[in-house]
Amino acid sequence: MRILLLTQILPFPPDSGPKVKTYHLLQSLARHHEVTLVSLVRSEAEAQRATALRGLCAEVHTVLLKRSRLRDLGYLITSSLAGDSFLMRRDASPELHALLADLTRRQSFDIIHADQLNMAQFAVDLPAGARVLDEHNAVWTIVQRMAEHSSPARRLGLEIEARRLRRYEARICARFDGLLVVSEPDRAFLQLAADEAGVTLPPTEVIPIAVDAQGHPPVARTPNPQLILSMATMFWPPNVDGVLWFAREVYPLVQRAVPGVRFAVVGARPPQSVRRLAEEDASIEVTGYVEDPQPFLTQTAALIVPVRAGGGMRVKILEALARGLPIVSTTIGYEGIALTPGTHLLVGDTPETFAQALITLLSNPVQGAALAQAGRQVAEEVYDWRVVNPRVEALYEAALTQATVGRR
Repeated sequence: MRILLLTQILPFPPDSGPKVKTYHLLQSLARHHEVTLVSLVRSEAEAQRATALRGLCAEVHTVLLKRSRLRDLGYLITSSLAGDSFLMRRDASPELHALLADLTRRQSFDIIHADQLNMAQFAVDLPAGARVLDEHNAVWTIVQRMAEHSSPARRLGLEIEARRLRRYEARICARFDGLLVVSEPDRAFLQLAADEAGVTLPPTEVIPIAVDAQGHPPVARTPNPQLILSMATMFWPPNVDGVLWFAREVYPLVQRAVPGVRFAVVGARPPQSVRRLAEEDASIEVTGYVEDPQPFLTQTAALIVPVRAGGGMRVKILEALARGLPIVSTTIGYEGIALTPGTHLLVGDTPETFAQALITLLSNPVQGAALAQAGRQVAEEVYDWRVVNPRVEALYEAALTQATVGRR
């Protein structure tokens, strides 16, 4: 088939959750189909990196998305006046609409695959055999959960945005021929939004995010590691919220029980609130983006996922499973992933229970090794991209059927 893949972020290098998911999908599709990739980028340097994907794609096109605080303020004002979503307005791009109109005029596509909700606005009216929307998250739930952990003043704005997103997300999902979600909770959240909006969702398939578990051996960790590791993009608000909660409420409990413990925050673009943690406590290291995290992985007693707001699946958990790392997470953190607490990871939702899970692993590396081995097996058998992504083609067939029926 000829597939037009639209991405909100260039899926290379695969060094963050959305990039990992989409890069491995592209790998799978390129095995049997002709893929044209069109992606938004944030800089000319990022656009140059797109050349690395030409071996997988028939064509690669990029469109520069300009962002700034001043532009965001304008989008906030116009979305408030119009009563629609700020997040969707922020990613609007007349240049991308024009490029896609020209592409679809010059050639026909069997499938247009919009990757993430932000790209739905560009795909929904394009001509194609069928249009598929790939929901990395039920986005409205992320904003709603952020509101629940925010100050009263900020909570009001987030709740308004969550309501607008919920309505928008349901209505635009209903306009596609097929819908891909990554977890059963996301399917349920989208169905709830659709019922409220009075719309019908198209054929929907739960296809989890996939990683390259079979392609890499597990990490050889040092004996008796004493490092707690957070590895996540630090410009994503739920990740920032989780790291600050951990550092302020959980980590002091661990320090009292395990003298000499260290905490590393690895991830791109940490805000000042996160950088300040290293200034206040010498046992905390905030690195920013790290091209090769291997030295941190080998010293890790546990990778933490202290997420209190979010949706979809946390790719950092899947990658930790694949690398053979012990994991401590909140319940929301491992939502949508087929793991058993106590067998594949440890779970804590309060400062006390989260801290106790870490104290256990820091004091008992044998238990950490057992968790890591069991998690690695799940990653290989359930979440490797070679196992998961062929299922996308079944959704394409259902979407093509749905599109044919809808045009009669």
